[in-house]
Amino acid sequence: MSIQQTQQTHHLITLLISCPDQPGIVAAVSRFIYDNHGNIVQSDQYSTNHSEGMFFMRVSFTEESFTLTANELQTQFQPIADAFHMNWEVHYTQQRKRGAIFVSKFDHCLTDLLWRWKSGELAMDIVAIISNHPDLQELAEMYHLPYHHFPVRKESRASDQQRVLSFLEGSRVDFLILARYMQILEPFFVDAYHHQIINIHHSFLPAFVGANPYERAFERGVKLIGATAHYVTASLDEGPIIAQDVIHCNHRDSTEDLIRKGRDVERRVLAEAVRLHTEDRVLVYGNKTIVFE
Repeated sequence: MSIQQTQQTHHLITLLISCPDQPGIVAAVSRFIYDNHGNIVQSDQYSTNHSEGMFFMRVSFTEESFTLTANELQTQFQPIADAFHMNWEVHYTQQRKRGAIFVSKFDHCLTDLLWRWKSGELAMDIVAIISNHPDLQELAEMYHLPYHHFPVRKESRASDQQRVLSFLEGSRVDFLILARYMQILEPFFVDAYHHQIINIHHSFLPAFVGANPYERAFERGVKLIGATAHYVTASLDEGPIIAQDVIHCNHRDSTEDLIRKGRDVERRVLAEAVRLHTEDRVLVYGNKTIVFE
């Protein structure tokens, strides 16, 4: 039995809510769930400062006892949402997110994601692994996952990415993971998966932009290196941050040591971001995220 199966004994419904802060929001949401025989198993909320005046909430309750269908929930909760001017989403754990993993030649993030997925740590369905190189097909085959090679050429990048996008639309993919996919996505591609593309990069940005960041960090004698996972936007590497972490280094570390440590933190941070996304624990607000741990 997988970790996911042992930890989750009930199918859950999760509401993600953002709205202007005012009294009565938690009471109204909780009353709605109670009146329809839902049993709340987790609830978390956060309010910004007075100048912004925003309220964010994540509440999960058991589906088995809840008396409303998905359509009825949408219809009957809407008056509450209107009264409080809510932006809201509803998610069901029975409906696992369908993801596609994008990769180029580096395999460390892909290997880690596949191991965690196979062991049950990541509650998602992997529809396909997509790459602009054929190098990692054997790794995908080890996990019995389809591997699709879509070459991307500089002179025809837009049309090449349009072919990938058409494939994704036909495969009913919900979100994308860029596991060290070394390509810049076209704006139309990013727009098609608004806040549904997770990327990983080293946290040297913007101090160490461009090629060979680990060599440049070694030259500067850095004492910390890290990684950042974020949602992709049209502004390169400036999307809302989901997860970050660092690892210590010292004067004895070579460039190779920094690369090794960097890859380790990249694996951990990307996996954490994917977990948070698949468990519906992230709310985007402007260019920030509210992450309900």
